[in-house]
Amino acid sequence: MSILLFSLLSFIVGADASAAQSPGVDLIFAGDAMQHQAQLDQALSEGGGHRYDYSQCFNLIASAITEADYAVCNLEVPLGGGPRYSGYPCFSAPDSYAEALRDAGFDLFLTANNHCLDSGDRAARRTLTALDSLGVDHIGTYRDAEQRDSLVPFVKDIRGIRFGFLNYTYGTNGIPPRDGMEVAMIDRDRMAREMQLTREAGAEVLCVTVHWGIEYVLNENASQRDLAGFLIDQGADLIIGAHPHVVQPMKMVRDEKRDRDVLVVYSLGNLISNMKTTDTRGGAMVKVRVERDADGRPIVAGAAYDIFYCAKPTGAGSNFKVIPSAMAEEHVPRAEWQKWLMFERSARRLFDTYNVDVPAMTVTDK
Repeated sequence: MSILLFSLLSFIVGADASAAQSPGVDLIFAGDAMQHQAQLDQALSEGGGHRYDYSQCFNLIASAITEADYAVCNLEVPLGGGPRYSGYPCFSAPDSYAEALRDAGFDLFLTANNHCLDSGDRAARRTLTALDSLGVDHIGTYRDAEQRDSLVPFVKDIRGIRFGFLNYTYGTNGIPPRDGMEVAMIDRDRMAREMQLTREAGAEVLCVTVHWGIEYVLNENASQRDLAGFLIDQGADLIIGAHPHVVQPMKMVRDEKRDRDVLVVYSLGNLISNMKTTDTRGGAMVKVRVERDADGRPIVAGAAYDIFYCAKPTGAGSNFKVIPSAMAEEHVPRAEWQKWLMFERSARRLFDTYNVDVPAMTVTDK
């Protein structure tokens, strides 16, 4: 079976030998985990009509995700608790959906997005309870201001390197939080303050995840570039974007002031969904290598991407399935082969044209 791996040699060419021999950390970031009505219907069918079964959805990518030291996805749906669940426009998914993402290897769930309040504050708070019960990390929404103050900064020690993670959204589809519910919004003063607090709490690497941009547009806009520049000025090392539901460029940007590279990913597209247009049928994952340099500073040593396609069910006994590019020939249904090729060509063309120092992953057969 083919699995996705980095060629770490590409990250250490020209680097100091002692830095190359240090342990280092591999992070994976994935795009939008959506849950449309067709996904709900199929999962219920696969569960025999009495439970929602997502066990097939992520099994082809699980080995690549679990291989990373820490994996992050954007949970773009509340976990409403039932008994009824819903797709677009007001999402609500069962807990087993998040459980399947956890079982695939995702460690951190981002919850600040435009759909986080779709089913109201009760569901938004319940989402936090459900994620706690699954034993996964989560950031972006909070029960109240007191909880936000207690959980931000969020600093995670991963193989001896301390990472700070923050998550913000441009809005919540016009649904205001009520009864004190806290959603981390894009507010530059608040972001700068929380980034500083995260550094003061010991974060050596600062990752800011942002729900931004224009849906279905394949290139970042001036507003995204401007906000990315602001975050770099505030000391961000990784800036990972979501929301457009299509992939957008990934760029290594030099922070001259701190003499280090910053990875900016404008959009990873969809991880899984029932969207239908060519560019929404899949997305990308980016794998990031962080190592200590000769002076002991953690730096972004390199990054690479792979693209994924979300195949629709082929009938009873099948479900929506996320398929990495290396497995496309074996697993993409023949009826969808041309759609996969169209998605792949569009994504590759975009990345080949606009990416800066973020190549495609290599593939190793085992």
